Amino acid sequence: MAPHESVVDDVLETVAAVAPDVRGGLPGRRLTEAGVENPSGETVTAADVHADELFFEALGAIDGVVEYASEEREAVADTGDGEPGDGRVAVAIDPLDGSSNLASNNAMGTIVGVADDSLPAAGTELVAAAYVLYGPITTMTVARRGSVTTYVVDGGEMTAVEEDVQLPDEPVVYGFGGRVPDWPDAFHDYAREVETELKLRYGGAMVGDVNQVLSYGGIFAYPALESAPNGKLRLQFEGAPIAKIIEAAGGASSNGEQSLLAVEPTELHQRVPVHVGNTGYVDRLEAALAD
Repeated sequence: MAPHESVVDDVLETVAAVAPDVRGGLPGRRLTEAGVENPSGETVTAADVHADELFFEALGAIDGVVEYASEEREAVADTGDGEPGDGRVAVAIDPLDGSSNLASNNAMGTIVGVADDSLPAAGTELVAAAYVLYGPITTMTVARRGSVTTYVVDGGEMTAVEEDVQLPDEPVVYGFGGRVPDWPDAFHDYAREVETELKLRYGGAMVGDVNQVLSYGGIFAYPALESAPNGKLRLQFEGAPIAKIIEAAGGASSNGEQSLLAVEPTELHQRVPVHVGNTGYVDRLEAALAD
């Protein structure tokens, strides 16, 4: 067993244990804003703050987790002695992805990346990644040791329901973020092709949209925009962990030019265009953007 494996076990089990408390805290915080913005300039809901506090307390208490970074926090928090590596890890988390969906009671999730390097860390340094989906049932999808497993989370316990998860060979769905008038021309042309081939599935929470792609095959993208050339999603908290999962499931990821796992981070809250899904669709996208 690699030195970090037992710590990764603890991280994943702790995320599963905390998930019911995050979900249980949603109803009372449904329409409540925290009155602050996160480091990316987005309005923070009380549910975001609550989820972040729960995960910080639980994950920070794990022996071997020495760094904790959250989409809701300005800087990396030291939670243990030493630096990541040799059995110690860093955890980057989006505590409540899609929290704006609270008002309409749509899907939300949690995204986690576990690295054996200091944050911000490149996707190549991730030793595990996971997302929790708060849907009709709570599930947790984990990429680890080169394969993907989906669990049902019930009472804070993980029960595997599908192992060696692979993207279906015949893609069915797509979901593209951003306003259509704000898409660059090359992406707009690509999207017009895709919409003649696949069914639209877009719910406003990355976890839910990516889970559709993982379940049915296809592509999810939040591209570069005319008003936001670097896109809207964060490399550390959303792009790299989701890329690790999709690539481990036989798919591909891209920032428009290369795998998201190969993008070198320059800052903790760095934004990046995100495109993930079946390899054929991601390859076509890169070709379209290169023209």
